[in-house]
Amino acid sequence: MTTTILTLVGSLRGDSHNRQIAEAAAAVAPGDVSIVTYDDLTSLPFYNEDIDVPGAVPAAAEKFRAAVAEADAVLLVSPEYNGTIPAVLKNAIDWASRPYGESSISAKPAAVIGSSMSPYGAVRAHDDARRSLGVAGASVLEDAQLSVGTSMDRFAEIHPKDDAELVEQITAILNALSGAAKEPAAA
Repeated sequence: MTTTILTLVGSLRGDSHNRQIAEAAAAVAPGDVSIVTYDDLTSLPFYNEDIDVPGAVPAAAEKFRAAVAEADAVLLVSPEYNGTIPAVLKNAIDWASRPYGESSISAKPAAVIGSSMSPYGAVRAHDDARRSLGVAGASVLEDAQLSVGTSMDRFAEIHPKDDAELVEQITAILNALSGAAKEPAAA
């Protein structure tokens, strides 16, 4: 059985190290894991309960919720902006968390990875993202963490998919997400 992991990248810059880390995840995914990167986060309007009503939900939000619902697990790949999660990822979590009681992310295995140019590797953003995912109802894998520091130096001359240590860490996280997605839901 193939596990589909929906990947959400918090950096909108086309050649960002976090986008490259998402590319690395797709390149090294085990044979029973399919990585689907959602590349349309910029189409999501800011979450607003006034437009999140039957018959008025924006098409972009419906499309995004369907992608989350169809996935077996979710992987956020996040930089750190001003000490926290990028707005585009927070907005995506907000849309996935609704409607209350029917959330597309509810009980879905989730993990957060990524990098920043600071030596701390976006740890604060990753902590905030895991907290937000958990409050939204996702089943956050607390042991599946990867925060890569000093990305400007580490990836100055190589793509993340060519970094053996990183590939090993990403593969372990993908396997953890796949394993969690295959576990029967808790009764």
